[in-house]
Amino acid sequence: MPTQGNAGPSLIERRSTFWIVVALIALLFATTNLPWTLDDYDQAKQAFTSFEMVNEGHWFFQHTPNEKIATKPPLVGWISAATYGATRNWEIAWRLPSIAAAIALAVLVTRAATDAYGAAAGLIALSAFGLNMLSPRLATLVRTDMPLALALFLLGLRIWSKIRNAEPWDRGDRLMMFAMLTAAMLIKGPIVYAFLSPGIVAFAWWKSARQETVSAWCGWWPWIGSLAVFLTWVAAGIAWTPGFYEQVVLREFAGRFSETVHRPQPIYFYLPHVLHKFAPWSVLGIALAFIGWCGKKPAAENRSRVPADVAWLLCWSFGGLLVMSLIPSKRVDRIFPIVPPLCLLVSAGVAKLSNLVPRVRRWTRVTLISACVIATGYAVQRLIPAYRSADFALVEFSTEVRREAAARGLRYEVIGGPEEGLLLYLRRTHFAKTHEAISRWNTGSIDALVAPAEKLALLLSELPGASASGLEGSITVGERRRTYVFLTRSSP
Repeated sequence: MPTQGNAGPSLIERRSTFWIVVALIALLFATTNLPWTLDDYDQAKQAFTSFEMVNEGHWFFQHTPNEKIATKPPLVGWISAATYGATRNWEIAWRLPSIAAAIALAVLVTRAATDAYGAAAGLIALSAFGLNMLSPRLATLVRTDMPLALALFLLGLRIWSKIRNAEPWDRGDRLMMFAMLTAAMLIKGPIVYAFLSPGIVAFAWWKSARQETVSAWCGWWPWIGSLAVFLTWVAAGIAWTPGFYEQVVLREFAGRFSETVHRPQPIYFYLPHVLHKFAPWSVLGIALAFIGWCGKKPAAENRSRVPADVAWLLCWSFGGLLVMSLIPSKRVDRIFPIVPPLCLLVSAGVAKLSNLVPRVRRWTRVTLISACVIATGYAVQRLIPAYRSADFALVEFSTEVRREAAARGLRYEVIGGPEEGLLLYLRRTHFAKTHEAISRWNTGSIDALVAPAEKLALLLSELPGASASGLEGSITVGERRRTYVFLTRSSP
């Protein structure tokens, strides 16, 4: 996108703009989820997998804090466990897989767009990836969405590179595809098929209709080999872990295609969410598509022929969106892996149309400025209520409990509730049932107890010598406030 005359570089061509965007994205990634807790989006379940690996040696099959079978394959848990071994810090260990994957995706998206379409396109791709309402939210969540998106993007990017350069697939390419497919399988299972297979099939149809020679298909064995690795893990789980077949195979995997097991959503669920969460880039993308196909400026022969690299980006992005929309069980974060290819698609559209349609440059500048405002406003809108409602109170309470227990040498148990993160804040591996805690107190096995405040009257009547220590922590979920207290045994 060259500049005109002696006006100097435009906003999206300035090096200073690039570094301002980088700094803003880094700030948003670091702050959007503050204060860091494990109380939503099933973060406690994912965090507990690595915690259980390190403390109980369950390296292949784990549980949730409430002792159900963990439903995700263990790769991200392995990464967190290895990180904890190196840092001895659980907060870093739990969140590093997501933030490292987010940074890697930002770098890869920027470099890919820059190599293909120029530095300005690289800035657009980076901005589209970092300045939306999905990426900053997922960047530090203790979840598998960002690592899965990275694995899928590396796969799609390899295919894109082969198509752009019109290169045949060789043995090294297939080994790389097998490695990344296996990684994706061990992050979240065969969901990789939903994001890549439809695009490969659609691109094969597009190629045959235009007699192109490039191929998105690397061959069968990487796909079959990676599936075999995943099925080996599944078979071992069925054989060695009671409840694995019912909770993981039937409920988690097969149940996604049922209208009764998980809460189903309508087929159009993802489309408006993508348009909203990916705004304003989704609006720019629609405008570019309209100009590319219906505008008067591009020549008719250019409009009738979509370049092979852009065709793959279209097949990759919208093939995944279509198939994920057909699966009844839906949640907004699950569609995130289509965002990186959409970023490349927007940058490609800007690069290819800017010289033909001058107003595209103006639209791009407006979109970039709007994205900065929207993403920043979204982060602020999340931060202020989180601190006003003291979302961190349960973490602070648990820290004080651990400090006092260590200082006084107290042996304590935790009676749980819906807040699975409490177990991890207290660095414990099991919740105790109420009757178990009472029994252990009365036999002298423990001399302190963390429990829901709603059970305080019962516990004080059943625990001789128990008294409230004065430490308590609360969390508000929806309109309901739940409080936990720390009971200690009075000195004789």
